[in-house]
Amino acid sequence: MKYSRIVFVLMVAFIMACNSNEKKIQTQKAMASAAIPKVVTADIEEGIKANIAKKVKDDGGYFTMNADGKELRLQLVRVHTEYLSNLGPRRHFACVDLADVSGDVYDVDFFLEGDPGAMTVTETTLHKLNGKPFYTWKQREDKTWYKFPVKEATKDLLGVVEGEDRFEFSYEVTLPEMDKATQMWIPMPQSDRFQTVELLSMDAPVAHETLEDKYNKNTVLHMNFSPEHSGKKVKLVYDVQRREKQAYEDDTSPNNYLGASLLMPIGDRFQILSDSIIGNKRKEGNIMKARALYDYIIDNMRYMKSGTYGTGDAVYACDALTGNCTEFHSLFISLARSAGIPSRFAVGASIPSDRNEGGISGYHCWAEFYAEGKWWPVDISEANKYTALATYYFGRHPANRIEFTRGRDLVLEPGPSSGPINFLAYPVMEAGGKPLFPKTFFSFERIKENEDVKNQVSLR
Repeated sequence: MKYSRIVFVLMVAFIMACNSNEKKIQTQKAMASAAIPKVVTADIEEGIKANIAKKVKDDGGYFTMNADGKELRLQLVRVHTEYLSNLGPRRHFACVDLADVSGDVYDVDFFLEGDPGAMTVTETTLHKLNGKPFYTWKQREDKTWYKFPVKEATKDLLGVVEGEDRFEFSYEVTLPEMDKATQMWIPMPQSDRFQTVELLSMDAPVAHETLEDKYNKNTVLHMNFSPEHSGKKVKLVYDVQRREKQAYEDDTSPNNYLGASLLMPIGDRFQILSDSIIGNKRKEGNIMKARALYDYIIDNMRYMKSGTYGTGDAVYACDALTGNCTEFHSLFISLARSAGIPSRFAVGASIPSDRNEGGISGYHCWAEFYAEGKWWPVDISEANKYTALATYYFGRHPANRIEFTRGRDLVLEPGPSSGPINFLAYPVMEAGGKPLFPKTFFSFERIKENEDVKNQVSLR
């Protein structure tokens, strides 16, 4: 009996000691947890921006990194607030876009440690180049994450051909019924550093002349018709070699692209809206300000072919927040110019990447803005359709497209009696000062299966 009592006392003492030790551990954990400040995404955003700013200062004005033996000189474009994460006690994740002086845009992942106001970067990796990922993230069963290689995407992924593309492009116009003398103006795509264009054939029932839009350096075909030409066709076929477009320099003055046009006003409501969108980024460079405007339009406009769409009226776009590519880019240009960012408009056609011949649904337009001594291509309506490609389309235009003309309010001699041409994609036609609308059809045939078609942009 005495032995049993001793054993019982020892067991009670052991249990009490265990409970006391467990309470001590729980108390220590609670104290440790209480000592760790609560972290919100705004703290992580501030932390990554502070680290980038310090490195920019230390590295002489750029955020420098090495990639494949090449030193990158980068500038901050955007912090992806949607990806900011608190990974655990004093461990955080951030993803940002950084633009290189070459025009390439890198998506960079950062891991940080520390408390709000005192975070330091522990790991930096290049995640994407111009929207194309080097890797993606996968989660293990224990909830930890690891990098997972991304295989080459299929060529029909979201319609983007990188590198180069080559195709025959046909521009066909069927003349409407005419009861009097009629004039028509058709855009003629020209060669530049990103596209080489050769006119292979032109079939037309009348003679023609070529006109020059001296301000924008466009070439326009001009023809005169009679009623007897009703129902006839005009067809132009081009051999086009197109290269993927990135930020580039040219000898035009950016100051030429700060003023208003008839349907792209500046100042007043656009100044107020632009200022509100840019906010505290107004002290940053034009790249960050342009990205803020770009993101605003992606987030707030809907791509819809309804109402008064297709005119490129920035006022309509601002009010309706809907439209096609002309509304998207007209609003961007009005906002950008109101913010002092030179910007310009261009129009042409996108060539399908998932097939090698056939019809094309219609024209497509885009924009460019000026920053850091270069013109930066943007395609906001495509980025709006495919938000996974928003980084790609900020600073890139794919190879599978053709540019017809640049600019708005085109002045020609002779020109339409209605005055400057808003923009020139489809033919402008008039009889007796009244507009006519001929049927226009675009088609293409890819000349060869380009290896670069395989190098498509893949999703995050």
